Amino acid sequence: MLAYIMSSVGSMLGLLLTSRARLIGGREGRLWLVGAAFAIGGTGIWTMHFIAMLGFSVTGSVVRYDVPLTAASAVIAVVVVGMGLFLASYGGERLLFLLGGGILTGSGVAGMHYLGMAAMNMSGHVSYDPVVVSLSVLIAIAAATVALWFTLRVSGALKIGAAALVMGVAVTGMHYTGMYSMSVQTHGEMVPVPGAKAVDFLLPLIVGISVITVGLLLTVILSPSEKELRGEAEFRDRLRDRDEGAPEVDLFGTPRR
Repeated sequence: MLAYIMSSVGSMLGLLLTSRARLIGGREGRLWLVGAAFAIGGTGIWTMHFIAMLGFSVTGSVVRYDVPLTAASAVIAVVVVGMGLFLASYGGERLLFLLGGGILTGSGVAGMHYLGMAAMNMSGHVSYDPVVVSLSVLIAIAAATVALWFTLRVSGALKIGAAALVMGVAVTGMHYTGMYSMSVQTHGEMVPVPGAKAVDFLLPLIVGISVITVGLLLTVILSPSEKELRGEAEFRDRLRDRDEGAPEVDLFGTPRR
């Protein structure tokens, strides 16, 4: 449940940031998209994954985590979500860009998931059901495509909140489908397991990403609201239309013929 809540929170924050990016556009809009990649990829996906992993145990063995692989999975999550966001944003309403971004992001998220699972060390042999693995990859691609569609169209607190709940279901559904594909055959005798304990390694990372999430949330709260941004954009458009329609005048303000 905590993993689902974290996924929904990260998704909601990411949708808020992409909504601002659509309204602002330009270089500043791209910065909002970078923040959305951290929110969705870092909080909504990666942090959700490892919070869920804290609830995973293997009878007869301790579970340790490979530090470089776990850190690499976090980077992959943020990068692939960012690539998908920029691709979908560049393509606008074009379906090809949306599908391309969904396939790219979904495949990357699935790769992040299984890399994070490969980072688990235990006293046993791990195997995967290829059919369930394939199903989890398809779920990841479908979830990523839906998420990118939401980032292009959803605005307003209620719609963003509802979309975030749906995204949370999709992301956690992919996670637990992938976990269902894994089987562990423990060794007869306990052997030393290399790696870091979850409490010693994962919790500081999760806390660090949570701090970034809070910082992004404060940025959204302190920035102009959607209504204010839309009003400002409409005001600029009116000024531009007025300037384009104004007659050319000389130094004394007399209209030129």
